Amino acid sequence: MNGGAKIKTPRHPWTPDSDDGYADLSSHDTWTLGAPYATLQRLRDEDPVAWVDEPDGAGYWAITRYADVVELNRRWKDFTSYRGIRLEEMDAEETEARRTLMELDPPDHTRLRRLVNRGFTRKTVESYEEPIRQLTAEILDDALTLGEFDFVGEVARALPMRMLGRLLGVPDEHAEQLVEWGDQLLSNSDPEYTDHVVDQVDTEEFRLIPFRSPAGLEVFRYAQTAAAERRGCPHDDVITRLLAPTADGTPLTDLEFNNFFALLVAAGNDTTRYSLTEGLRALVEHPDQMKALRNDPTIMETAVEEILRWTTVTTHFRRTATSTQKIHGRTIRSGDKVVLWWIGANYDERKFDDPYRFDLRRYPNDHVAFGRNGPHLCLGAWLARMEIRVTLQELLARTSDIEIVHKSEKLRSHLISGTKHLTVRVA
Repeated sequence: MNGGAKIKTPRHPWTPDSDDGYADLSSHDTWTLGAPYATLQRLRDEDPVAWVDEPDGAGYWAITRYADVVELNRRWKDFTSYRGIRLEEMDAEETEARRTLMELDPPDHTRLRRLVNRGFTRKTVESYEEPIRQLTAEILDDALTLGEFDFVGEVARALPMRMLGRLLGVPDEHAEQLVEWGDQLLSNSDPEYTDHVVDQVDTEEFRLIPFRSPAGLEVFRYAQTAAAERRGCPHDDVITRLLAPTADGTPLTDLEFNNFFALLVAAGNDTTRYSLTEGLRALVEHPDQMKALRNDPTIMETAVEEILRWTTVTTHFRRTATSTQKIHGRTIRSGDKVVLWWIGANYDERKFDDPYRFDLRRYPNDHVAFGRNGPHLCLGAWLARMEIRVTLQELLARTSDIEIVHKSEKLRSHLISGTKHLTVRVA
C-alpha cells in the first residue's frame, strides 16, 4: 500500500498529516499519530476489498465499507472467529490455549455467553445507574478540586476500573492491580504499558498465555484464588456466574474460566476509557456541540451514540474465511484472513451523511462501534453507554468551561485507538 497521489478532501479533522492515503494499517506505529482516516477513505472508494501484505504475516483482506462489514460480520459460518480475532497468526496449540468467548462462534459462543449475559442486559444495566452515578460523582469531585489534571488517569480510567471491580465482585483496592494487568494484556504493543512489547522483544515463552503477556499468568492466579473463594461462598457477581454449570450442565474448565476472566479484565476497562477520553476531546474541539449539549440535555442519548461512532475505539476484528467467497469481484479463499475495519465502516458516506461532521443530534446512527449484528455484539455495550452518559452528565453539571492543555500521543496499537493522556483545565 505505497505510492500514489494524495486523496482529495474532505478529511476527518483528526487525520494526521502523515496519512497520504497509503498508510500501513498493520503497523502499530501508524496509529500513534492518529487513525489513518484518509487511507480508510481511499480504500472505501477505490478498493473496498483490498489485499494487504504483511511483513511478518500471511496478509489479509481489508473490508472497509459499512454494508460489507455488517454483512460479513453476520455470516459467522463463512467468516469464523475460531481462528482468531486479531491480526496475529497462531498455530493450533496457541489458538486453543488462548481461546476466549471472542474466538468462538455458535453454539460454543452461545454456551459461554449465557453464563454472564444476564448481568449485562439493558434492563440489568439500568439498575446500576444509581451506584454508577454515585461512583462517578465521587471520582469527579476528587478530580475537579485539582483544577488541572489528566482526565484519563483521574476520571476515564478510574470509573470503568472501579465499576469492573464491583461487577466481578473484587474489592476496590484490587481493581487498580487488575487494570494494570489489563493494560499489559490489551496494550501489549505499547512500551508505556508493558516491558514485553510483542513486536519488539521475544515473547515466545508466553505464546500459550493471553496476549503473549506474562501478566496473563498473574491474572490466572488471581482468577483461581477468586474461584476457590466463590466455591466456598458464592456471591451475586460475575465470577460466581462463570463458575455455574452451562446450559448443558457442564461447568467451565479451569482454562475456559481463566481465559474468560482475563478477557473481562482486558476488555472491561480500556475501551470505555478511550471512548470517554476521545469523546471529551471531540466536545472541547467542537464548542458548538458542547454548547448544544449543555443547553439541551435531552440530546444526551443521541450524543452518546455519536461519540461512540466518532471514536470507534476498537478499530477492527479479524475473521477467517471457511470457504471460497467472491466479494466485489475479489476471490477470498478458504483460510484467508479477513479484517473488518469498524473504523472504516463508521465513516462510510454511503451510510452516514457527512460522516466527518461531529453531530450530537445525528439520527439514525446505526454505527458498528459494538459490532452491530450477529452473535459477537459487544457484551458490555449497554454498560459502556451508561458510563459515558453518566460521566458527561455529572461533568457538565459541575463545570462551566473545559480546556485541553495537553494531549499525548495515541496508544501504539492498530487494534485499540485512544489518547493515552489528556490534560484538561476546568472552571
